[in-house]
Amino acid sequence: MRILRDEAAIAGLPAGELRQLIEKRVAEINECCPWDADELGYFIVVEPGDSADALEAEIGFSVLRNLFDDVPFGHPDFAPAFEWAERHPAGYYEIAYVLGDGGFGYDLFIADQPGVDPDLLAMCRTYAAPSF
Repeated sequence: MRILRDEAAIAGLPAGELRQLIEKRVAEINECCPWDADELGYFIVVEPGDSADALEAEIGFSVLRNLFDDVPFGHPDFAPAFEWAERHPAGYYEIAYVLGDGGFGYDLFIADQPGVDPDLLAMCRTYAAPSF
C-alpha cells in the first residue's frame, strides 16, 4: 500500500497514468486552496498483496461496511458511504471519502489486478462508474 502525503511521494510513483491522475487531483484541489494532507487528507494506492483489513487499519474504518449503520457489502441493505467511485482506463478504481465538514477525506486508488482483496474489487466493480 502506498501512502501519498506530499507531492514528493506522488512524484516517486512510476511515470504513467496513475501518477498523472493523482497529480491532476492535486491540481484540482490547489485551484481552491493549497493541498495539505494533514488538513484535507491524502491519497492511498491499494496494490496486489494489500488487504481490506490493512486499508481499514490505515484509514480507521472499513470501506466494506457502511459508516453509519455498519451493514456489510453484499447485504441487500448495504449502501456505500463514499462520495464517488470511478473506474479509470489506467486499471485503477478511485473511491473518494469526505469525512468532515472541513473537507478532510481519503482518495483511494485500487488496482484492478489479481492479488488485490477480492471483496474490495467486487465492491469497486459493483459501484464504480466509468470515468470520462
